[in-house]
Amino acid sequence: MKEMIFNVEGMMCEGCENRIKNAVSSIDGVIDVSAKHDTGKVKVIARENVTEEMVKEKIEDLDFTVVK
Repeated sequence: MKEMIFNVEGMMCEGCENRIKNAVSSIDGVIDVSAKHDTGKVKVIARENVTEEMVKEKIEDLDFTVVK
């Protein structure tokens, strides 16, 4: 397993957090997702087959921005 942390711009509320959690959780191999709009952080625990790019795409498909 691995842990990935993303800085995400555009999360304003718990609804945003839930949209991200639901989308990222749908990736095969994702074990846990937490999102905090007040810090702009999304933490993903996943199996080795899940790449940062896969998670980033899911988040950006929801019109949020992943920043370095």
